[in-house]
Amino acid sequence: MSLRTPLGRVRGLGSAKDGAAHWWAQRLTAVALVPLTLWFVAALAAHAGAGHAAFAAWIGDPLTAVLMLLLVLAGFHHAQLGLQAVIEDYAPTEGVRIAGVAAAKLACAALGVAAAFAVLKLALGGGA
Repeated sequence: MSLRTPLGRVRGLGSAKDGAAHWWAQRLTAVALVPLTLWFVAALAAHAGAGHAAFAAWIGDPLTAVLMLLLVLAGFHHAQLGLQAVIEDYAPTEGVRIAGVAAAKLACAALGVAAAFAVLKLALGGGA
């Protein structure tokens, strides 16, 4: 018989002690991605047919560069969180689970850094 109250059991974070933080991070990145993605799609539509120089000038605007970096960072972090959840739920063994999560985290980090570098290179005028 447990001496913990139902509320005490609900507030627990699970066996890994970080399930609630992972859940919240996934939801917050999803909420952040909604306006950022809408802005990005609208901006791409507005710049349809524009050349590289016009696109680089648009990225060179500080507000645009910051929004692009936020989109990249939130997008890759959200992807990493989602991949981690899928791998943890469906990997057949502990070894595959550990390797899969590590590979997903490294891939998302590497791709996120590469995308951020590309945005910064264009924004700072080195992308001509």
